[in-house]
Amino acid sequence: MSDKSSNDLAEERTGLAQDRTEWAEDRTVLANERTYAGWMRTGLASVGMGLAFNAIFRATEPTWLAKAVATIFVAIGIYIFWGAWRHACKVKERLNSHAASPLPSSRLGVITGCFVFGSAALGVVLWIL
Repeated sequence: MSDKSSNDLAEERTGLAQDRTEWAEDRTVLANERTYAGWMRTGLASVGMGLAFNAIFRATEPTWLAKAVATIFVAIGIYIFWGAWRHACKVKERLNSHAASPLPSSRLGVITGCFVFGSAALGVVLWIL
């Protein structure tokens, strides 16, 4: 016969369920960071496409056309960076981490700001050259 009462078993099941819920929330917090990183890579690809279009079509006339197309891709990249940061911060606000150590929102903001600044600087340089 079992030494545990039905109350003890119920409390144990409740504790295990709480642990599973916390682990699931931690996994979701970390998945949010992976999604943010994926969107940042997508933004970088867009900026890279802009730079590539400018390099490939630089000899075309009028030259402003290649620069305009490159600028569109750089602007799309900046929009993706901004959107990824906003979405990641919104998800992060709704979740609590338990055992995981997610990046602070301020660090996500600094990373995003660096990407935006670098991309905007690239856009300016494309027009200067």
